[in-house]
Parts: sequence; C-alpha cells; structure tokens
Amino acid sequence: MADSKLKDVLAAATALLREAGVDSPALSAQLFAEKVFRLTRIALITEQDKAVDADLVPEFYKLVKRRASGEPAAYILGVKEFYGLEFKVGPGVLIPRPETEEIVEKVQDVFTSDDEFFFADFGTGSGILAVTVAKLFPKAKGIAVDLSAEALTIARQNAQLHGVADRVQFVLADFNEPILADSRFDLLLANPPYLCEAELSEISPEVADFEPVSALVSGPDGDEDIKGSAPRIGKALKKGGTVFMEIGYLQGQVAHDIFDSCADFLDCVEVHKDLSGHDRIVVAKKR
Repeated sequence: MADSKLKDVLAAATALLREAGVDSPALSAQLFAEKVFRLTRIALITEQDKAVDADLVPEFYKLVKRRASGEPAAYILGVKEFYGLEFKVGPGVLIPRPETEEIVEKVQDVFTSDDEFFFADFGTGSGILAVTVAKLFPKAKGIAVDLSAEALTIARQNAQLHGVADRVQFVLADFNEPILADSRFDLLLANPPYLCEAELSEISPEVADFEPVSALVSGPDGDEDIKGSAPRIGKALKKGGTVFMEIGYLQGQVAHDIFDSCADFLDCVEVHKDLSGHDRIVVAKKR
C-alpha cells in the first residue's frame, strides 16, 4: 500500500465505480483523489507516477464506496460548481444542473453589470441563482424564497462565501402564496419542482434516492408549482419586468399556456430551448 502510485489508485477506483454502474466513474475517482490527497487538477495529471500517502488511502476508498452506493459525488464532496463559482451543497438541496446556468446567461442579456435592479428567486435551494446574479451584478439586490429551512441554511452560507449576504435576503415561505409586495421586482427567477409523480420512478436512482423529492415533484402532472406561482409572479413584477422560469423538457406548451392565460403576461410569453434543443426556460414579460 505504501508504494501505491496515484495512477494505480485511480485505476482501481475507476474500475470499482464502473462496475457499480455509476455515472462518470473516472471523474468521480479524480475528484475524490484531489480532495483526499490534496492535489491540484494539474498535479493530478502530472504526478500520476508518484506514490500516494498510504495513510490517506482508506479515506479515499471510503468516498469511493459511498459513490459506488449511488450517492452523488457532489454530496460526498459537499460542493458543486455553478457558473464558474463553487457552491456548498448537501442532501437538503438539489445539485445544481448545467441547464440552469442558461437562466444566468439570459439575465446578462437583459441587464449590464452596472445596472441597479431588484430581483426575487423562487425556490432558491442552495441559492445558486440568487447568489450568482448578486455576484455578477454588484448593484442588484434580491429576495430568495424557499420552503426548506435546511436549504436556506445552505443558501445563506453560499451568500456569505461569495460576499453577497448583505444584498440577498433569504425568506422561509411558499412562493405560491402572496408573500411579496406587488409590483416591486424588476426580475424574477424561478426553478420550481417540475417532475410529475410518474416520472419519479423513471429518473436515475442517484437523483430519486438521494435528492429531496419535494424539490423535484410538483403534483400528478408536474405543473402545480407553475400554475400556483404564475399569478403571483405577475403581481410581484413591475410593469415591464421579466421572469425566467426553468421547466421540464415536456412542459413547454403547458407552461406557455399557463403564463399566457395570466392577464399580466398575455401575448408576452416565449419558451426557449436549452443547448440540447429541449424546451427549458419560460420567458415572460409583464405588460
């Protein structure tokens, strides 16, 4: 064990994870090696023939075994990158998805870094959208809402981590309820639960068994939170204000019709596709 080279340890861990059938086995092994053996990404590549610290090998394989059980790597590591920033995550929040980064890009299409605006983030989870927007727009202020106290604890930590805690207020509440003042916000961000109950049995066990169901499923048809929040969003936005909401890839028409049925958004609704060509973001502007 004392003579174990990094490349051999990585190969053994990758083989174990591949046999377990988890996603991205080699990447998981590399991430765990970086954490346990305290390696930079460059060192991980250039020091493959160096021996690893034998005392740390059991700790490394402990993480590998957790991953082999299906536990997501982000929960094991406690962090996940989003839009170039590192965020704390845990079992009480959804793991950030790359599709959600496209909402941030759309916000950058509407505002410049010098703009001063007020935003709300419905279903903030780990705070990725609220914190990233506050980080990118130093003059922006916002309110981030979630039903989970556990999620808000993590979100507040992320706001502190990225130096925006003085500009983002975190609120424990149901965003479908009238909790925010009317006609107050220039921008509203939302990433609500959007899976239907039947879809829960079809998604990866890594998601269904470990990530919070309440943040995934929205009633029998997956659209309860869209229906519940659209009228509230209309009331909360200022005239001319915009909402960006992430939706399920099969919900484009339904979500469009829900927002278009609100007088505030009539004929001012679009559904944008993600990089994979799937319906992913509803963009609606208040009349």
